[in-house]
Amino acid sequence: MAVDHDCKLKFLDLKRKKAYRYVVFKVDEVSQKIVVEKLGGLGDSYEQFTCSLPENECRYAVYDFEFVTEDNCQKTKIFFIAW
Repeated sequence: MAVDHDCKLKFLDLKRKKAYRYVVFKVDEVSQKIVVEKLGGLGDSYEQFTCSLPENECRYAVYDFEFVTEDNCQKTKIFFIAW
């Protein structure tokens, strides 16, 4: 299965530029490629992210999780999710 070039670009925008909170990918049956389905804005919550995932269909996603450590240090972790 091929991956559309836009998938890599959007992931790098999330990782390096912090342009999105999350990116959801899907398999396009016509082109037989993995393509970008949805981009989550920086203000989007985790609940909005989970609502964007269909109940009975396969999706892949990356989520940029922000948190504060015990030392009061702002950090982020990017999670890859297979749905």
